[in-house]
Amino acid sequence: MDLKVNFSGRAIHFTDDEIAAAVEAMRNADPLAQGKYQTAFEEKFASYQGVEQGSCFAVMNGCAALEMSAQLCNFKPGDEVVIPSHTFTASAYPFIKHGARLVWADIDPLARVVTAETIEKAITSKTRAVVPVDLYGYVADMPDIVDLCRQKGLICVEDAAQAIGAEIDGRKAGSFADMAIFSFHSHKNLTTMGEGGMFYVADEKLRKLVPMLRHNGHCAFDFERKDYWKPAMGNVDLPMLDGTPLMPSNYCLGEVECALGAKMLDRIDEINARKRERAIRFIDALSDFPELEFHRVPTRRHNYHLLVARMAAGEKMRDDFMREMFHNKGIRCVVQYIPLDRYDFYRKLGFGKANCPNADAFFDSMVSFPFQHWLSEAEFDYMVESTRDVMKKLLDRK
Repeated sequence: MDLKVNFSGRAIHFTDDEIAAAVEAMRNADPLAQGKYQTAFEEKFASYQGVEQGSCFAVMNGCAALEMSAQLCNFKPGDEVVIPSHTFTASAYPFIKHGARLVWADIDPLARVVTAETIEKAITSKTRAVVPVDLYGYVADMPDIVDLCRQKGLICVEDAAQAIGAEIDGRKAGSFADMAIFSFHSHKNLTTMGEGGMFYVADEKLRKLVPMLRHNGHCAFDFERKDYWKPAMGNVDLPMLDGTPLMPSNYCLGEVECALGAKMLDRIDEINARKRERAIRFIDALSDFPELEFHRVPTRRHNYHLLVARMAAGEKMRDDFMREMFHNKGIRCVVQYIPLDRYDFYRKLGFGKANCPNADAFFDSMVSFPFQHWLSEAEFDYMVESTRDVMKKLLDRK
């Protein structure tokens, strides 16, 4: 098998300047976590997002941010959270761990994300929070979703893990809701060497709890010490939210990763623009094959973290297409984001039922193309030509 275009788990090749920023931190950071590079990254990220300074917190990954967002929802017994069934599992299970019951929301069949309408259908008298996900790099209808949450008195946690730099009317993904999370996993358009994330918190009261939640309950003593070593370097206390104790964890992101993330912010718009331009070229090159249904968005609302299509002819043709692409063309496409209600994990926990026909239909016929930023033009052109060849071959068989 001669693999010519792989579906890589690494999206970015770092520039010399980005490597230099990481090396500089390796040489000079003291300490190697919770230091000046973390502060600089958080401040630069907040500026990029157009949100208040002190509202963004670097964390070890997006899932850690989701864990803290679930804690800050302060769920009570019986509380529900509405989450799309079509997303990555990390969007959902932290909320189960912190006391919520999941209710699955369907997606829009074209945009492949939830809408205010699909969310509203899943809301009950027990709903406390909503978690819209900006999947594939496309920002969900966050203004409408936030308005709905305000009307219903619900907490909104925007999962913008895949959507850094995407925006609606000049407002960045991850800046709309009460809380938001980002991922800098190696597959994302901005990555901090494997793992990394950012947690945005709009409410000042909740922000004060995050440093303790992120770092083992560490905090300053509430009295002045005569000797700096007595009684210890610092205190450890129990974060409290409206009388409820919150157990802390260690979700810190290292200084080297923070230095790299801050440097990568300098070119994230360039990376997004390049991927968006290529996505539109790819989609337009296949416009005479309506059997492949893409989501064409030539604006900054989509950063095309991933490039996906639905095979309108159904699952069998999708599978035939992927076999031909892999075995005869050497191109590894994949299928992503099985509706979570189908996983054994969620079924065993009692969340195996969903009324999400759009999510089911899309997953059963979707295909995700290799679309890492570092694909060469030759590889990109080969993938376009191969897709056209395979589609012609499959249609000639019918």
